[in-house]
Amino acid sequence: MIYYEKGSTGTSLSAEDLKKGLFEALDKMGVKNKVLAIPPDYTRLPSRAGELTEMTWEYFGDKLTDVLPALGTHTPMTDPQISHMFGATPRSLFRNHDWRNDVITLGEVPAEFVKEVSEGAVDYSWPVQVNKLLVEGGFDLILSIGQVVPHEVVGMANYNKNIFVGTGGSEGINKSHFIGAAYGMEKMMGRADTPVRKVFNYASEHFAAQMPIVYIQTVVGLNREGKLQTYGLFIGNDFEVFDKAAKLSLEVNFEMVDKPLKKVIVWLDPSEFKSTWLGNKSIYRTRMALADEGELIVLAPALVEFGEDKQIDKLIRKYGYFGTPHTLRLVEENEDLRSSLGAAAHLIHGSSEGRFSITYCPGKGKENLTKEEIESVGFKYGDIDEVTQKYNLEKLKDGFNILPDGEEIFYISNPAIGLWAFRDRFEY
Repeated sequence: MIYYEKGSTGTSLSAEDLKKGLFEALDKMGVKNKVLAIPPDYTRLPSRAGELTEMTWEYFGDKLTDVLPALGTHTPMTDPQISHMFGATPRSLFRNHDWRNDVITLGEVPAEFVKEVSEGAVDYSWPVQVNKLLVEGGFDLILSIGQVVPHEVVGMANYNKNIFVGTGGSEGINKSHFIGAAYGMEKMMGRADTPVRKVFNYASEHFAAQMPIVYIQTVVGLNREGKLQTYGLFIGNDFEVFDKAAKLSLEVNFEMVDKPLKKVIVWLDPSEFKSTWLGNKSIYRTRMALADEGELIVLAPALVEFGEDKQIDKLIRKYGYFGTPHTLRLVEENEDLRSSLGAAAHLIHGSSEGRFSITYCPGKGKENLTKEEIESVGFKYGDIDEVTQKYNLEKLKDGFNILPDGEEIFYISNPAIGLWAFRDRFEY
């Protein structure tokens, strides 16, 4: 059922528009006595989910008893991040999701189904895991709040991914990530109907149908002036509302370039990107646009680690980003990687498969990753001062830029809100 929908490539929703739409949808749901909100964490700051969560608290008051950020494997949010993202929403409402210990298993998607939808890429069952609070909390409404945007693991982010990955468990997260990596993310990114999504939908229909989940989904992108714009708000409890948001997101967040890109420069906002676990969005979101022998330069002033999770960080340092065949062989040969398929998937996602070069330029603080660390995992190292002196970010606009010396570059100020592809490389 769709409670509210508004959005188009010409729509620009203000905070007041979002509040009006949200309250209209909540009115239609009737009286609720105990509500759980599941927004994204700080890594999805542009989603407007923080504002929508605060508006939800304004609407329900003390009937909103818990806010569980959909951390997945990410680091728990800090108090300053919560205050910045969620405004006046009481700090006492926030809970941390522990993906290793706080989950229960609702059921299992059969191996035969997973093998069929992945076209034989994997052959294992998939555990349907969620944070135990969703089941044991006694809620009569669970609001999953977030942004629909192209995604490397599932095709399009949000909808039931926010539940099964955002509040999911170790095995479920690991196995779902590996399904997409083994199947091939270039066949999935930008699509609402993918093997991983089919697995999640099976889980929703067979094991979570009785949960009172309603999805509040935004579509946010950069407008022609390079400013963030909210193009849509879609609220409902089934696949239809997600599909509508996904179709608009494709129009807003997906840029098809006319020629392969020889040099791409990506800026990683230091308030959001402190790891390659997140920063590698610069790789997966541009890989279908980059030319063979092209160059990707990633400016990452706050880069201090590879994985936000310490165990995953160790695996990245141990095995590095050296391509799909290499990583699949490592999975077969090494129990530690086989037991962390999410990390293995990430190693695949973060490789150019030898087709283009990747240069990371971290900051120069004591905590930043060093040249030796960067190169040890398969990336090139760049001096951030030298690169930013050559490419003045203040003078660059998103998209194609012609420099005074005639060099053409493609600049991306936020890889998290887009997907770029060259027409001949995109697989329909």
